[in-house]
Amino acid sequence: MPREAAGGAAAPRDPAGRLIRRWEGLILVLLVTVTLWASAGVDGFANASNVSFLLLDTTEIALMALTMTLVVVAAEIDLSVASTLGLSCAVLGWLWNAGLAIELIMPICLLTGALCGAVNGVLVTRLGLPSLAVTIGTFALYRGLAYVILGDQAVADLPPAYTGLATQTFGPVPLATVLVAVLAALAATVLHATGLGRSIFALGANEEAAHFAGVRVKRIKFWLFVASGACAALASLVYTFRYASARADNGVGLELAVVAAVLLGGVSIFGGRGTLPGVLMAVLLLGVVRNALILADVANEVLNFVTGLLLVASVLAPNLGAIRRRRHLPTPSEGKSVP
Repeated sequence: MPREAAGGAAAPRDPAGRLIRRWEGLILVLLVTVTLWASAGVDGFANASNVSFLLLDTTEIALMALTMTLVVVAAEIDLSVASTLGLSCAVLGWLWNAGLAIELIMPICLLTGALCGAVNGVLVTRLGLPSLAVTIGTFALYRGLAYVILGDQAVADLPPAYTGLATQTFGPVPLATVLVAVLAALAATVLHATGLGRSIFALGANEEAAHFAGVRVKRIKFWLFVASGACAALASLVYTFRYASARADNGVGLELAVVAAVLLGGVSIFGGRGTLPGVLMAVLLLGVVRNALILADVANEVLNFVTGLLLVASVLAPNLGAIRRRRHLPTPSEGKSVP
């Protein structure tokens, strides 16, 4: 496939690429600024134990944001990730109560998440339904199934070896953060250094052009949704063992944080541009802001307001330049000379 067909994903002279780098630079400056402010002005923020808690608290969001980045770059979205997490948690609790070994339950949970993603993928790619509408529907469907499977009970007698592993640290760095780093390196390699990644950028920038360039649009989108579901299920294992509790309402509301991190990280909601490093910085920025506000005894309503404000800003700010340029472009009639 020609390099141009990749939507300019790796072209250094691409204006969209320069915009992304400038936005990522701004996110990095904000991250450093907020971290320094919190370290100096919020009691307990810079403690090693709090740093470990902060990194642990962003683990599930980061895991789901990795594949959400690929989905959004492909000009789709998956709003069912938190419900998939909850359903996988419910399956884990139900199977544990049924007496299955935890080593058998974990791959079943991953398969459950992958199946949820496959359902989304089939509805989007084979029936031609918009991913926004599909995943809003499965958002409710999967959460409802979680309650059908487990009800409102909490399964808390999980194996101590796994609950301890989920919170184990190397200094201030949790083992779960190491898992995120490994998967982030893999996802970044796929997105930014392989032909598949160039194809994802291409179909996000112009699906019809990508199709005529030989990109297997439906197949790629389907497997992106499967990967999104599987990553949500992996996040469910970390979440369940970290809190030592399998519940149907695990992860409620996390989809907002995941989408906010992806868009704040510079991924265009319209597809075709974005980077994983920017998303990971945004995950940390949101985590630092939330952690600092919690330590400062700020009400939960304010936390939700700040998250929503950052989400709106992440959608609006990167597109202001493009909107301004479109307004100043000459119309076809203005470009013609008067006879």
